[in-house]
Amino acid sequence: MSLEIIIGNHQSAVEVPLSWLTALEDIGDEAAGLALEVAALEDSPLAHLATLEVALVDDETSARVHMDFMEIPGATDVITFHHGEIVIGTEVAQRQAKEYGEPYGREILRYFIHGLLHLAGHEDADPGERKTMEAAQEKIVAHFWTKCLSSKLV
Repeated sequence: MSLEIIIGNHQSAVEVPLSWLTALEDIGDEAAGLALEVAALEDSPLAHLATLEVALVDDETSARVHMDFMEIPGATDVITFHHGEIVIGTEVAQRQAKEYGEPYGREILRYFIHGLLHLAGHEDADPGERKTMEAAQEKIVAHFWTKCLSSKLV
């Protein structure tokens, strides 16, 4: 797979080192390939993308996008658009990381992988789908965290 990944930090509420953006861009193509290996849809949107844009945003922006596109109030962790955009809520990631005793960078990685899996056709609306998606997600997160990112995303 040859997917151009552009990750931009569009917020200043919480620190996101530039090295994190670079690290995620560096693993993006391989991560997308792994997401396609466990694709829920054979002809998923991810299979047809040439470029993927990832926007890191604050709670205010996340809440606005969440309401505008999903009609759900409040900030959220990740929103994925099939045209090739993933919106990640950095403040949500920071709170969730603290709550679950995870490194903040690993939570950002988790949301990135979650978005890729949505683009591969996975859904998480019902408990069975969510369980399948989370199992694939955590396997991919563990792969990259152990392989190369634990020292870059802390």
